[in-house]
Amino acid sequence: MNDTKRLAQRIAERISLNHAAGEVRAQDGGMKQAECISFRDYMAMCLYDPEDGYYGSGPVRIGRTGDFYTSSAVGTVMGEKLAAYMAELIASYGGLAAAAEWGAGTGRLSAHILGAWRKQGYEWLPYMTYAVIDSSPAHLQSARETLGPEKDGPALLFWRPEEIDSSRLMTDNPIIIVANELLDAFPVHRVICRDGQLYELGVALRHSSGQEAPAFQYAYMPLTDPGIERSLAADGIVLLEGQVTEVNLEAERWIAYIGGRVNRGSLVLIDYGHEARELTASHRMRGSLLCYSGHRAHDNPFLQPGGQDITAHINFTACRRAAEASGWHVAYYGTQKQFLVDHGVLNDLTAHDGTDPFSEAAKRNRSIRQLLLSDGMSETFKVMTLSKGI
Repeated sequence: MNDTKRLAQRIAERISLNHAAGEVRAQDGGMKQAECISFRDYMAMCLYDPEDGYYGSGPVRIGRTGDFYTSSAVGTVMGEKLAAYMAELIASYGGLAAAAEWGAGTGRLSAHILGAWRKQGYEWLPYMTYAVIDSSPAHLQSARETLGPEKDGPALLFWRPEEIDSSRLMTDNPIIIVANELLDAFPVHRVICRDGQLYELGVALRHSSGQEAPAFQYAYMPLTDPGIERSLAADGIVLLEGQVTEVNLEAERWIAYIGGRVNRGSLVLIDYGHEARELTASHRMRGSLLCYSGHRAHDNPFLQPGGQDITAHINFTACRRAAEASGWHVAYYGTQKQFLVDHGVLNDLTAHDGTDPFSEAAKRNRSIRQLLLSDGMSETFKVMTLSKGI
């Protein structure tokens, strides 16, 4: 079980050993020097520290007893439509390809995909390899229990991301990879325009009397990675005075990494986000960073280090740029709503007399409506398919 106080102490030690200087606001309103680390490094420790990180340790984080839901929690509709779409992609590669879900969580979406394939009786299913990839040991264990061995099913692999490098799964075969809400879990750099110049928001200690564990605050520090400024410039982003935005270099590098490993295949990205221009519009002065705990959202990443999810919207302009630079071409891009409509979800609505709100037809209709309407999230979520070798 992760320990937020213990992780906070290790973050404080990391700050003291880093010897990077930033500026924080003093009690008199002025600025003073302080040791700090980048927000990207702070977020990485909070999420992926092997002992006390949010994903690196502790219980299952997804679902009713966790902190957030994904689209796989809204019935089986998304999984079924993805399964049909992936089957089309597999056919385009000659009818035999490996498949994987990267960032698979508890394996629920994979279960829906595999269930839909079994129902359709695809002849290639028993001969394929299907990899379930996640960084959380608890999630992988849950996925093993959810999927388990299936008679006449694919060969199932359950891997941590680092285990991929020792395999030839992506290089020897065409492969279809689904990444559902993966990129938003990568640690991000936070950047602010101050006095007409770009600074990175770092993390420094906040000293106050009587505190039981180290507390933290933002600091202004020089940019820690030259890729930050290059990424902003490539997307034509010019921040307004005082405006904050997130730069997800990890997402760009991961897309390039997969592009360097896959000779033939497709990468289906599903995540919430916008184009660069929308993400940095004048009405978005504070960036898109949010934290989730107990299904409640807030914007303070310094509460409960390791005890809450931290996430930011995806810049799909940057994703496209990184993809094209690493050999991918964009085969599909649209909102989640448009993707579902394009793949026939409206035909799945079933007429019923309405007397039983718990009937299968009524529940399925509610799932479809929730995926299509859902407080505008179906417009915020995007589906981007990157392909090569077709």
